[in-house]
Amino acid sequence: MTRKLTPKQRKFADEYIKSGNAYQAAIEAGYSHNYAKAQSSKLLENVGIKSYIDERMAEIASKRIMDATEAVELLTSIARGETKETVYIGTADGVYEKHKEADLKTRISATKEMLKRYPDNNKLVEQQIRKLKADADIAEAKARIMNASTDSTEAKVSEYLDKLDDVLGGDSDGN
Repeated sequence: MTRKLTPKQRKFADEYIKSGNAYQAAIEAGYSHNYAKAQSSKLLENVGIKSYIDERMAEIASKRIMDATEAVELLTSIARGETKETVYIGTADGVYEKHKEADLKTRISATKEMLKRYPDNNKLVEQQIRKLKADADIAEAKARIMNASTDSTEAKVSEYLDKLDDVLGGDSDGN
């Protein structure tokens, strides 16, 4: 239950939300300079004011802060060239405003950002994952054979696996 605030307290809270400065908010709300200097921090400790500020900040956050769906929609809109950007062009006759599609570099960046959110659709990521899995399988096989073999067969097995690794397109050391 929110306590009832005086109009001055409500104005203080609203001004504090705008500026983040308790002293200035107290002055804007109509408190004297001396009171604002001495008591502005105490106003923030007032349970009613604190609760009002918390409620208002939650409202603002829900209305103003972009959620994930909105972010993905914006990136999609940019990538498709649907979002126009405003460009100001200065000439000898004055300044002109022009609305244009995002340039190709911006659209590519938006597309890359989208693909980060959907890695299953990225062929490069799929290939990187496949290579990492193959490297892990090779390393695991080497470890199993090394643990089960004697010193004389260890060199042969290591040489065999290195050759196999070369045939598969790289070595397991990442070189």
